[in-house]
Amino acid sequence: MIFRQLFDPLSSTYTYLLACAQTGQAMLIDPVIATLERDLAELDKLGLKLAYSVDTHIHADHITSALQLKQRTGSKIANPAIDRLPCADVWLEEGTPLQLGSLLLQPLHTPGHTDGHFAYLAGDRVFSGDALLIDGCGRTDFQNGCSEALYHSVHTKLFSLPDEVLVYPGHDYQQRFVSTIAQEKQRNPRLGGGKSLQEFVTIMDQLKLPYPRFIDYAVPGNRACGVCPTDLPAHLEDYCGQGSDSIQG
Repeated sequence: MIFRQLFDPLSSTYTYLLACAQTGQAMLIDPVIATLERDLAELDKLGLKLAYSVDTHIHADHITSALQLKQRTGSKIANPAIDRLPCADVWLEEGTPLQLGSLLLQPLHTPGHTDGHFAYLAGDRVFSGDALLIDGCGRTDFQNGCSEALYHSVHTKLFSLPDEVLVYPGHDYQQRFVSTIAQEKQRNPRLGGGKSLQEFVTIMDQLKLPYPRFIDYAVPGNRACGVCPTDLPAHLEDYCGQGSDSIQG
């Protein structure tokens, strides 16, 4: 498998490029519209053909580049079936893998951060989106989020994976790149170390996080598979621009 971990510093979002080395077919998980040109250049550099863009959920902190990728490359848009986005070409469901050459992506419904959230298992690594972060997890107070549901999602769908499975999160804010299921089960201060459901609910209730600064634009834009609003305030214009970025191997 050809693999790249890509980073958008504006929203601290990780985009993952996976490709079959035999066929040259690729997919991007959680692509960001602000780094569209970066991602296209990476595909070109590696000589890959983009077959799918795949999102873990309807994001509130950035706009997906799925629609523009489709327009530029002919790729298909794959989204969780539960969200029933009419702009999607493929609706992903648990139990129905997405195959791309030698790659097999197993969708795992992991509600809690949003009700339609999915993680994706590919071989020895899981792309956990916002359900499970390194030493953390996504918030549960918007988009039909639910702390109880997230706790059960992580414990039944993710913590049940083999300990050695690599955890590649949807975000990180401290320059960390990868964890393991074993590490998160042991050290995650919200969900690991034997935390009970009630302990987790209390932790989440006490976060008192500010209202997401981009949510009112990101959610409708992502329901359209990646459309930037025409009325975006000047201080948020970078979210739809061609931002700087970094690449991890």
